[in-house]
Amino acid sequence: MMDDRRRALVPRTMSARIPMPHAFNPIETLFNALLVVQEFTELSARTLVNLFRRPFYLRETLLQMDRIGVGSLFIVVLTGLFTGMVLALQGAVQLEPYGATIYVSQLISTSVVRELGPVLAALMIAGRVGTGIASELASMTVTEQIDALKAEGTDPVHKLATTRLLACLTMIPLLTIIADAIAILGGWLVARLYLGIDSYFYWTWAYEAIHQRDVALGLVKPLVFGGLIAMVGCYAGFSTKGGTVGVGASTTQSMVSASILILATDFFITKIFMAIP
Repeated sequence: MMDDRRRALVPRTMSARIPMPHAFNPIETLFNALLVVQEFTELSARTLVNLFRRPFYLRETLLQMDRIGVGSLFIVVLTGLFTGMVLALQGAVQLEPYGATIYVSQLISTSVVRELGPVLAALMIAGRVGTGIASELASMTVTEQIDALKAEGTDPVHKLATTRLLACLTMIPLLTIIADAIAILGGWLVARLYLGIDSYFYWTWAYEAIHQRDVALGLVKPLVFGGLIAMVGCYAGFSTKGGTVGVGASTTQSMVSASILILATDFFITKIFMAIP
């Protein structure tokens, strides 16, 4: 009896406690990646179709719009403000040797509207909204609330994913417009107070530098980014496994995947617009 107790108190060896890792299998890895792409595409297609089907869950959609739009307003304003101020400082340094500091507003307006505004706003919103969607849906998945909705005859994709997608498609372009305006305003503060540029020249050149093509590009990007943020968060939440540990993993994966997709999609959208005559 005493020997049994002693053996029970002796810790097991590392090999007994930690399983050996599996060997890397490229075919299995490729198959799993293709399976993820297939599942993500199917979920996105179902969600898009549900945008035009009843019921529309108006109350849930408005709630998500408030969480995404109003909740993200402060961080978007700060991002736009400091982005414009930094652009003004750096742009002035680059233009000063050519005596073209007065045209710094053109650099700020075009850079913000075309690239920095949509991308930086989307990355900040992905960190706040995308992870929130993933963690919320992941918690509902591991606590079997998704199964309860199915048992009640409610389509969880329609009620949970479609409402969040519609809210993102509506609010993220609006937040991007606000970020662009605040960034140009932040550039004006630096240009007027630090560089001594006249306000009339600043706003005149900033307005003349923006063309319809730039505005179209600046609105298409946040629309696509909003769809990516919503669907990546929903997919990560619905596919969660492993209890509370899986919730944290899904949240992290949502942030990483959404950020990578935003940066990659930004390149391809810019390339397409450049190819259009």
